[in-house]
Amino acid sequence: MAGTDFDAEIKTLTATMKTIGQVLDLDAMNIEIAELEDQVGSPDLWDDQENAQRVTGRLSQLNGEMERWTSLTDRIEDLAVLAEMAEDEGDADSLADAQQELDRIKKSVESLEIRTLLNGEYDSREALVSIRSGAGGVDAADFAQTLQRMYIRWADQQGYPVEVFETSYAEEAGIKSTTFAVKAPYAYGTLSVEAGTHRLVRISPFDNQGRRQTSFAAVEVVPVLEQTDSIEIPDEEIRVDVYRSGGPGGQSVNTTDSAVRLTHIPTGTVVSCQNEKSQLQNKASAMVVLKAKLLALKKAEEKAHLDEMRGDVQASWGDQMRNYVLNPYQIVKDLRTGFESGNPQSVFDGDLEGFLEAGIRWRRGSDKADEN
Repeated sequence: MAGTDFDAEIKTLTATMKTIGQVLDLDAMNIEIAELEDQVGSPDLWDDQENAQRVTGRLSQLNGEMERWTSLTDRIEDLAVLAEMAEDEGDADSLADAQQELDRIKKSVESLEIRTLLNGEYDSREALVSIRSGAGGVDAADFAQTLQRMYIRWADQQGYPVEVFETSYAEEAGIKSTTFAVKAPYAYGTLSVEAGTHRLVRISPFDNQGRRQTSFAAVEVVPVLEQTDSIEIPDEEIRVDVYRSGGPGGQSVNTTDSAVRLTHIPTGTVVSCQNEKSQLQNKASAMVVLKAKLLALKKAEEKAHLDEMRGDVQASWGDQMRNYVLNPYQIVKDLRTGFESGNPQSVFDGDLEGFLEAGIRWRRGSDKADEN
């Protein structure tokens, strides 16, 4: 630890933060913050509820970004002082503390650098994640449930709340499909790179002959709508079906028909919700999901990027975007970025940061290529 060149490390971090500040355009952010604060201070702000929510939401987002950048800059300056004092005094304990803080700051700076790449129209939104089992029978259903657990574990590790709207269980094991929300800023921008087809290769625990099985699951990620998003659905375009919530093995979770399934007739889009006891609450939640998916469709069609927005299994992401191989060797590899891990269990337990960061950088490179 004593061999660390703190001066060189701090200069590198300072230069990186300067670059990040230029990308964020701090001067423009400060101007916009001041303008939004003036609007928030207006006594008639809430006369227009939609505009008020837009203004306060944008102000909160900008203040958060500015605070994150300022806090990291201050920590780097404090580290420089701590390291200099520790080296001058030859204090091994203080040098160890400085090394630990250096490692933490490096990780925070890298995360902030990745955040600057999330500048798409909806990247700052919360995310709605849908998973459905594909080819592979009961193994595919089990794999879909494993992916659901993986993403929820990741969200829990980040401190992000998750709300499960619907889970359709398979008869023998696993799930047919699920939809859940990850409620955190930039969840959509971060998780959108997970959209596509995931492939699992393993010795099937459901095959009494112990044969190797290949199975597939599809992941779709769309942004959560805000009040200011314009998407109207005429009542006559929606079919509403109610049914009893089902659990593993086909058991009935509720004794009343409280679960709701909405079908958007023109597009064939189907969403379900069964997490609430009230039919009305489930219908409201299902409508949130439906509107999010329809907005994604609308925007994608306008830009001729339907596959990219919906994360369709035949999208530009490719029919296969990640392989999870448990036999004859163990590896998880992203086919777009080349990023891989030799510890599949850790990945299934939510260790996704390396894959997400590589995916975000890959998407940024793809976007630039498309622009050229």
